[in-house]
Amino acid sequence: MKPDFINITTENLADEHLCCIIRSKKPHQGIEAKRQWLSERLKEGHVFRKLNERAVVFIEYAPLETAWVPIIGDNYYYLYCLWVLGGQKGKGYGRSLMEYCLADARDKGKSGVCMLGAQKQKSWLSDQAFAKKFGFEVVDTTDYGYNLLALSFDGTLPSFSQHVKKPEIENKELTIYYDMQCPYICQNVERVKRYCEQNGVPVSFIEVDTLQKAKELPCVFNNWAVFYKGRFETVNLLDAASLKRILKK
Repeated sequence: MKPDFINITTENLADEHLCCIIRSKKPHQGIEAKRQWLSERLKEGHVFRKLNERAVVFIEYAPLETAWVPIIGDNYYYLYCLWVLGGQKGKGYGRSLMEYCLADARDKGKSGVCMLGAQKQKSWLSDQAFAKKFGFEVVDTTDYGYNLLALSFDGTLPSFSQHVKKPEIENKELTIYYDMQCPYICQNVERVKRYCEQNGVPVSFIEVDTLQKAKELPCVFNNWAVFYKGRFETVNLLDAASLKRILKK
């Protein structure tokens, strides 16, 4: 029996849950922000495909030209997220979702699919070891531990924007770039704000709210990026412990 997957569309967007944050039907700030972000992205060919039940089983990808990441290339898909969590693991859902993405790319005449990775797997990035089983390879790197992985169908390759290569900014205080692609962003912004207010830590939040801003970012980015003392730190969302470690540097 084949699993029952559905794609989010402009018609069902308001009614479907968005997988990452499983909640009751009560309004959730992060989910509503994600819905608003998706409502515009779906018009650009963005794909959100999920298991048709309340579970964290989904894939999310978009044409690279309109993907909100500082990666450049022609005719590629960019894979933002591929997640299968909890009791849904081990059922072949991840493979089914990846195969759907690759088949979709080939059917649409794409040159390939790419995604953000790292020399050491990051908790908020999709599993690059899993992607490599399908033929993804590292095609570009940074000096600070992040990789661009791609599966090319025609020999062409995407690359990081040149802005990514020197991840430094003038602002020395804690600085966070973010967009609303992930439902967890809103609550993480509030968590960091609250911590910084309670501990007297200056912090700047910069919302990436246009495609141009995303393409010109000074570091790798999937939906979140942290700088401190002018230097890039991580794409991981922050809890109190990770924030303390950064501020001790």
